[in-house]
Amino acid sequence: MNTEQGVEEPVDRWLTVPNALSVLRLAGVPLFLYLLLGPEADGWAVLVLVLAGFSDWLDGKLARWLDQTSRLGALLDPAADRLYIFSTLLAFVLRDIVPWWVAAGLIGRELVVGVFLLLLRRAGYGPFEVNYVGKAATFNLLYAFPLLLLAGGDSTAAEIARPIAYAFMLWGGALYLWSAALYVYQGVRALAEARGGAGREVAGA
Repeated sequence: MNTEQGVEEPVDRWLTVPNALSVLRLAGVPLFLYLLLGPEADGWAVLVLVLAGFSDWLDGKLARWLDQTSRLGALLDPAADRLYIFSTLLAFVLRDIVPWWVAAGLIGRELVVGVFLLLLRRAGYGPFEVNYVGKAATFNLLYAFPLLLLAGGDSTAAEIARPIAYAFMLWGGALYLWSAALYVYQGVRALAEARGGAGREVAGA
């Protein structure tokens, strides 16, 4: 977790290759939802999701290779991941691909983390640093979603994809909740330190 003082932050740049990829990934969210809920063109929806997952990996690599990390990119990248996860879960519930309680658990995780982000911002802290558990959870879920679409049919490919999709979904969901627990733990410690520091300042005054 970064504080707003004394920590080197990414450069405030807008026009970078990684940011352009993140914007394109965000633009794919409404297209993805339309394909799933409108014509139910699952094949095209899978293609959009696969391209989104690849661009998620690529923009991080390019940001490091080209030395183009930026504050905007640090916001766009996780925002795009969360939007894809949220929109996919919404569409899957509406189409009865996953049960509602699975979606409720993962979306509830986002609400809890969001509340802690607001509390930390008020205490003078920046956003959470993305940990490897959270990144692994996102990758697992982005692999699980297209496989769940493929598993919905009656073909041999669907039978092969089904157990793999469920494995990625269960593992990704567990990691997603575990990463939230780590964020909450970090947030509670940071807020306790902030309150302790404020108390010491009042006592010294």
